[in-house]
Order: sequence, then C-alpha cells, then structure tokens
Amino acid sequence: MKLERLLTMTMILINRKKVKAQELADLFNVSVRTIYRDIETLSCAGVPVMSQQGVNGGISLIDGYRVDKQVLTKEELASLSIAIKSALTTYEDSHAKAVLEKLTGIADEKMKQSIDQLFIDLSPWGPNVIFKDQITLLKKAIEHTHCVSFSYSTTHGRITNRLLEPHTLVQKGKVWYVYGYCTWREDFRFFKISRMKNLKEEMTTFQRKEVNLSELPWDKKWHDPQNVVNLTLSFDAAITTLVEESFGAEHVDHESSTINISLPEDEWLYGFLLSFGHRVKVLEPPHISEIVQKRALEIVQLYKEK
Repeated sequence: MKLERLLTMTMILINRKKVKAQELADLFNVSVRTIYRDIETLSCAGVPVMSQQGVNGGISLIDGYRVDKQVLTKEELASLSIAIKSALTTYEDSHAKAVLEKLTGIADEKMKQSIDQLFIDLSPWGPNVIFKDQITLLKKAIEHTHCVSFSYSTTHGRITNRLLEPHTLVQKGKVWYVYGYCTWREDFRFFKISRMKNLKEEMTTFQRKEVNLSELPWDKKWHDPQNVVNLTLSFDAAITTLVEESFGAEHVDHESSTINISLPEDEWLYGFLLSFGHRVKVLEPPHISEIVQKRALEIVQLYKEK
C-alpha cells in the first residue's frame, strides 16, 4: 500500500508543479505527518523532492526531473487516458484517478494535448448524482464480492425484491446494466440499473462463478430464437436518417421503404415501435400489428377521457 502511494505521489508531483501536503493527505486518506515521512522516503530513494513552508509553499520536484517513458508508447498513453477519463464520468474511483495522474505525468506536452482531443462522456444528460452513486456502489460490491439487495421493477410495473451476486457492470448502447447471479431465480440475470431501487451493499460474500464474458452471455439470451420475432416494417421516407440510426442501415430497403429485422418481442419492442408514431407501420407479423394498434387506441382513449 505504501509503495503504491509513493509511486502515485511521484507521478502527481511530476504532473503538477506544486502540491499541498494536506491535499495529498486527503487524497490518500492519511495524516500530513505520514505524507512528510513519505517525502523523506522518496528523498532517500533518490527522488529530488522539495518542501517549502508558507502561504505559497508546498511539495514539488526539482525542475527537469522525469521518469522512464519507454514502458508505454505515446499512442498507448493517450488511449489509456481517454478510456479512464471516460469511465470516470459515470462512477467514482480513486484508483482510476490515481492511474490517470500517473499517465498524465508520464506524457509530454504534445501527448497531453492529444489526450484532450477526444472526450467520451458516458453520463446521462442532466444531474446524475443518484445514478453515479449506484454505479459506484455496484463496482465496490463487485470488487469485494459482496451481494447487493434491491427492489426491481419490470416493464409491466411488477416489483420484486432481489438478492444478487454482481459479476459485471455493462453499458449496452446508452444504458447501464449489472450482470450477476440472482439467488431468487437461481440463474444469471441482466438488470437495468435505472429500474433498481433501494440498492444496498450487503455484507454477505459470494464465490465468483466461472463466466466467459468475452462471449457476451447477455447478448445470447437477448437473441434467443424463442424470444425473437421477424419484423417487416414500412416507413415514411422523410425519416430515413432516423430509421437508419434506430434499426441499422443494413436492415433498410430504400427502394421499397421497408425494414426487415429480427428483434426480441417484449414490452420494449411495442413501445419502441410506437415511438415512431405514424411514420412507421408494422406489416409483418400480424399479431405485432394488432398489439401496436391496440396500444395506440388505448393512448387515444386516454386523451379522450375527461
């Protein structure tokens, strides 16, 4: 732990001209006295650390001090930095922040500029404090192999209480999920984080199960042939761009203004089709057309009621 702190401290000092001892103490959750002992350790190891007292004082390195940059190429540094910065938009992670400090410290000025040329913000629009807290809690539970409890709302509005052995946080499209072993269902399940309420990390530990995440097991269940329906849709040419973005250009026949695609049939599908209003019509299969018509009539009736 001390070795990791010393390395991180060195990278921070390389990256910044001067840092207050109290700031370092707060970052590592140690006392200021410990920070000064660390400075002495670094000095004995040959790292040229200086400490200045007073209002404008602080801890710094002698100008020109650098570390070996051959471990990573400039391109690798940039890629790692961009990935970490992107991840930190959705959850808090002091370790990731420390790594980012190290990478930025190793990079030269030109590389620092290239890192800022691309920024991927994975957080939703507007305030996201609760969402970010949920992601942070789940990540912590996964690291500590602690179960989590929560109440979960299905698309039908049914609420159930769950106890989950969380294995992986997954961002699919624009939505965040947690993938884990549900003790109630006695099987692995995919839970949308936005539907999880009263989320709590339990002290109950679990043994992580063997799961080949590179095979995207959640995708396999999503596209299970038993759940998938083959759709033929017609669309208004005026929304061609939107249709290509929503369904994928490879599924669009521009000559006939139709879409041929296979999607899982559930409440999400009905709502998704209705979201296009009168611009998209279900041609096949008939039962999906009937369901969408029924839902549309229910919406009309809702607005007719006084």
